[in-house]
Amino acid sequence: MAETTSKFTCEFCKKEFARESSIAVHMCEPKRRRMEQSERGVQLGFQAYIKFYEMAQGSAKLKTFEDFCDSPYYRAFVKFGRYCVNTRVINPAQFMTWLLKNNKKIDHWCSDKIYTEYLLFYLRVEAVADALARAVEYSIDWEEKHTHPAHDCLRYGNSNVLCHAVTTGRISPWVIYNSTSGQEFLNSLDTAQITMIWPYIDSDAWSKKFHDYSADQEYAKEILKQAGW
Repeated sequence: MAETTSKFTCEFCKKEFARESSIAVHMCEPKRRRMEQSERGVQLGFQAYIKFYEMAQGSAKLKTFEDFCDSPYYRAFVKFGRYCVNTRVINPAQFMTWLLKNNKKIDHWCSDKIYTEYLLFYLRVEAVADALARAVEYSIDWEEKHTHPAHDCLRYGNSNVLCHAVTTGRISPWVIYNSTSGQEFLNSLDTAQITMIWPYIDSDAWSKKFHDYSADQEYAKEILKQAGW
């Protein structure tokens, strides 16, 4: 903020104020955007903005946060970043890449339908270690709210809540099909619950996956057995 002819000028929008106290409480859009920089959703939006120009526009010039703030697409990308945070999107960077490779319109990036489409793709291609780590993280959170140890989450957790965990990718088929508690969980579900989670655990697709990656399946079985799942 610079003082010019006894007036105080906003360095962002150039509006002038007679008093320093007035400019201190002044909040224009350019100033607000820069003050939001450290917000997680804004940072994810910035990353998506950079990736968009790299992949869709073929831009070799590195975009700065200043470029992002001045972009007419700022709000759209920040909306996407906040959607990722609120939805707890799995692997946001991979989601961004998938959206661009599949030519999804930016207006649709915050669609639950689009995210489900991505999730069904991603769960079948992610590394087994990532799937197991996410399940462990989920089980630790569950343990904090219950009296049972984390590895018993599939044995004693609420079946409807666990089905939701499957449809949001927290519990992967890598865990369900390769652990004793996962098999017990499947056997305990009713028809409606099986129907709900079937797109995520389709046995035909996952049987082929396990056949093609037998070493990964054996790894998952051993890790889950040792952990008590």
